[in-house]
Amino acid sequence: MVKIDVSMTLAEAVNRFPQLARKFAERGLDYCCGGGRTIGEACAQIGLDPPAIVAELAAVTATAEPAKWMTMPADMLVGHIEVTHHRYLWDELTRVAKLVDKIVMAHGERHPELVEIALCFSQVQADLEPHLAKEERVLFPMIRALAASADAPSFDGGSLRNPISVMLSEHDAVGELLATLRRLTNDYTPPPDGCATYAACFAAMAEIEADTHLHIHKENNVLFPLVLRLETEHVAPERGGKRLVDIRGELLAPVATPADRGG
Repeated sequence: MVKIDVSMTLAEAVNRFPQLARKFAERGLDYCCGGGRTIGEACAQIGLDPPAIVAELAAVTATAEPAKWMTMPADMLVGHIEVTHHRYLWDELTRVAKLVDKIVMAHGERHPELVEIALCFSQVQADLEPHLAKEERVLFPMIRALAASADAPSFDGGSLRNPISVMLSEHDAVGELLATLRRLTNDYTPPPDGCATYAACFAAMAEIEADTHLHIHKENNVLFPLVLRLETEHVAPERGGKRLVDIRGELLAPVATPADRGG
């Protein structure tokens, strides 16, 4: 039985225990863009006591089941991400933008900070919507073509590493915007004189943040490494050996070729 400990990375922990995603977010632990850090490292960086945090999380994971999306092939995982996260964001970003407009109109005079909050949320929306469209129209069809092919298909942009690197950069940017939004809203806490719409708006922003963090985690830490390994397996026989998978400009461990596995 897998047990959580300080040496486990944040990404590994969420993969094995998906319910920890919200627990990490509540504690300010970035498991999506910063998922490569160990729990111990991440806790120490923000002044949390690693053993104490692990003890708290262990109780949550006692009866946990592994996430189903962890074992999905690339094409199935793409479909899962579209249905689970993309559809949600397409609907919620528009709905919450209207709520933001309402509370600015109703409360902006007493709460001038709402102007900056509204601007930040509009930037989140302006970043995410084109990002979703690029994934759906460009990257995801390429991934499906790769998954369906016995050989590496030819893409205009060359390796899938290129569009993936763009997506990773955009993930970092929206992560920073969401962190700013959380700070501006005081952890999505409405003021005492805020109306029901005010509270509903902030709660919806918090849900968008939580969903987007999990969405990015699935892509950064599961889908993209899976796709790059699949691409490597397709082209390795042609190049006569191993290649190193690099998704952030850093060399990672060599990926086994089919020959290494006796295939």
